[in-house]
Amino acid sequence: MQNIEKDYNTRRPKMVIPEYGRNIQKMIDHAMTVENKEERNKIANAIISVMGQLNPHLRDIADFKHKLWDHLFIISDFKLDVDSPYPLPDREAIAKKPEKLAYPENNIRFKHYGKTIENLIDQAILLEEKEEKNALIRIIANLMKKTYLTFNRDSVNDELILADLKTLSQGKLQLEDTFEFLSTDEILSVDKTKKQSNTPRGKKNNNQRSKSNFKKRRY
Repeated sequence: MQNIEKDYNTRRPKMVIPEYGRNIQKMIDHAMTVENKEERNKIANAIISVMGQLNPHLRDIADFKHKLWDHLFIISDFKLDVDSPYPLPDREAIAKKPEKLAYPENNIRFKHYGKTIENLIDQAILLEEKEEKNALIRIIANLMKKTYLTFNRDSVNDELILADLKTLSQGKLQLEDTFEFLSTDEILSVDKTKKQSNTPRGKKNNNQRSKSNFKKRRY
């Protein structure tokens, strides 16, 4: 009995652009064996047509025909000698690896407060109008306490928040003597209410209340 060796994909040559499939690769390989250039041009245009049909999503890309021709030459390893309506792609530019993106270097003093708090403090320092400045400082202080509680729900010391505010502002921001922080229970209860309202049941109840209020206003 004749032993037939199976043709597994793992034994086949690696495809340059797998999205087009192995048949396109074979068509391009065949085109490179055709000696007559006019005939090669006809085959190349036929292959481009098939490539476009196999990848209709490319039609949404600007100059999609240009991209198809680029892919044709890339798949042929730039060995297919045909007349292209577009400039040939640059082999070196394609092979060049993109440069690494630099991560933003933000030296955050207290990571549990985040960069946003620091930005708000910087803006408050720049404010000159006293009433507006004091209002923003109060908002920042309570926001710092709320942010602190997201990382430590067991306890929070108002004196610690004041000390951190002084440190972050380099002593340039000061709360009024009459200022009182929101209580821990008040902050946590507001967060709990928001979470409940975001659940499917909470949203349904909110919708029912809205409809009820609308009927009352209408009738």
